[in-house]
Amino acid sequence: MLRDMVSMLGRGATHLGVATDHVIESFRNDLWPGYKTGSGVPAELLTQFPLLERSLEALGVVVWPMVELEADDALASAAAAAETDPAVEQVLICTPDKDLAQCVVGSRVVQLDRRTGDVREESGVWAKFGVAPRSIPDWLALVGDSADGFPGLRGWGKRSASVVLARYEHIDAVPADSADWAPSVRQALRSAPKLASCLVAGRELALLFRDLATLRVERSLLTRTEELEWRGPTPGFAQMCTELRDKALADHVASLARII
Repeated sequence: MLRDMVSMLGRGATHLGVATDHVIESFRNDLWPGYKTGSGVPAELLTQFPLLERSLEALGVVVWPMVELEADDALASAAAAAETDPAVEQVLICTPDKDLAQCVVGSRVVQLDRRTGDVREESGVWAKFGVAPRSIPDWLALVGDSADGFPGLRGWGKRSASVVLARYEHIDAVPADSADWAPSVRQALRSAPKLASCLVAGRELALLFRDLATLRVERSLLTRTEELEWRGPTPGFAQMCTELRDKALADHVASLARII
């Protein structure tokens, strides 16, 4: 990431934090039995998480190993804290995950998809999902999120969710009777009566799914942005690279530290 930041932005990241799902299950598993678990994750992958966290700490990177909350909650928490710091130029949330789109704020807090190099500002959230960032949990509640293990609401799809939430923003604000929907919404959705009926019947479930999709901001996770400043690797990083049988990595990181 540090290397890519140099090539993509012309300079390296100045502050960096990495969140891990130290324990894959979270409080959300208590809310919905179908929520994602560690089932199916290869054991050899799970055993690498402690090594990953130890390596990052040796690299001099702040690590949030999440237990009760999830890694996405940690990213949302750090982004919210950094966004309020006037010294911060821009916050990059490095993930393509749909639920993190709810954290985007104008061009100040953006998502970076490192696989494609795409930077998604608030206008990009509108372009991809058809709704504002604040409506993303509602959109996911209606459409579902297979990665997190909840199916969404019967009868609803991406287009219908986008059309309705672009007008009403949140599930709570959608009139129960489609006859009360805005004419432009009814005109765009021929199945409006059916959609309204499904929403009335499944409103409690939709609100539960929205709760699952809503990221928690834990302010105590990051009290000062300065905590994230990367000052180069710790003295123990070279030894870590020796354990990993990759001396070239230690040399590469040292050169990055000189650039950044």
